[in-house]
Amino acid sequence: MIVTRFAPSPTGLLHLGSAYSALVGWRRARDAGGRFLLRIEDIDPTRCQPEHAEAILEDLAWLGIDWDGEVRRQSEYLGEYRAALDRLAGKGLLYPCFCTRSDIEAEIARSGHAPHGPEGPVYPGICRAIPASEREARIAAGEPHALRLDMAQAVALAGPLDWQDEEKGTIRATPEAFGDVVLARKETPTSYHLSVTLDDALQGVNLVTRGMDLFEATHIHRLLQALFDLPVPLYAHHRLLTGSDGRRYAKRDRSLTIAALREAGHSAAEVRAMVGMG
Repeated sequence: MIVTRFAPSPTGLLHLGSAYSALVGWRRARDAGGRFLLRIEDIDPTRCQPEHAEAILEDLAWLGIDWDGEVRRQSEYLGEYRAALDRLAGKGLLYPCFCTRSDIEAEIARSGHAPHGPEGPVYPGICRAIPASEREARIAAGEPHALRLDMAQAVALAGPLDWQDEEKGTIRATPEAFGDVVLARKETPTSYHLSVTLDDALQGVNLVTRGMDLFEATHIHRLLQALFDLPVPLYAHHRLLTGSDGRRYAKRDRSLTIAALREAGHSAAEVRAMVGMG
């Protein structure tokens, strides 16, 4: 049975691009007689707002999208993500990073160059070689820090990995291109990469439908699946909706939120037709 999900972050109102993503996953599940799950990814307390989460639920229902079971709110399960981080730490795959963004930028500028990955300059490994005694002392002193994955160690442990994309076929995972990614921050005790990987497995999601802007992130998620011995879903990355200026729809486009379109007098059927899902 197909199990899909929609997992918005409540940092703003639902817009046309996100509505399209929700409709894609919902229709795939419903057409196959499967299950469609809703998850609220509210792990960042500085940006996520409860009122936005409730507005997303209201907008989805207005569009005619229903979901199976209870809504999973990630902020209620931070202990589970902490336990997962402890497992990685037990394998020697995490290290604390005390760098600020300005520290990283200055190090890159001093080096004259930096390897670039799909998300920009790769972290130059400033804190990777800090002795354990110094790390412990700085943590004990309360110095803010993130937790980074030692990518070289993780890739060596996992070995060669593949994943299946519905359109592109078999993809060889190359997570090393991203460098030592952050899996938890001082203000956010988990990361998108960690929580989405764990939750998809926990909820039995076997078809991940999401935008092409997250295609590259799948390389990291495939590595984490291997490190935690999790099942690997099929991935279907859909097109991104763009405006006449070529920019993809985003939360900054207030006139394209579902709430604004509803207030302007559009029906749910009309909004679904706007994104080609009439």
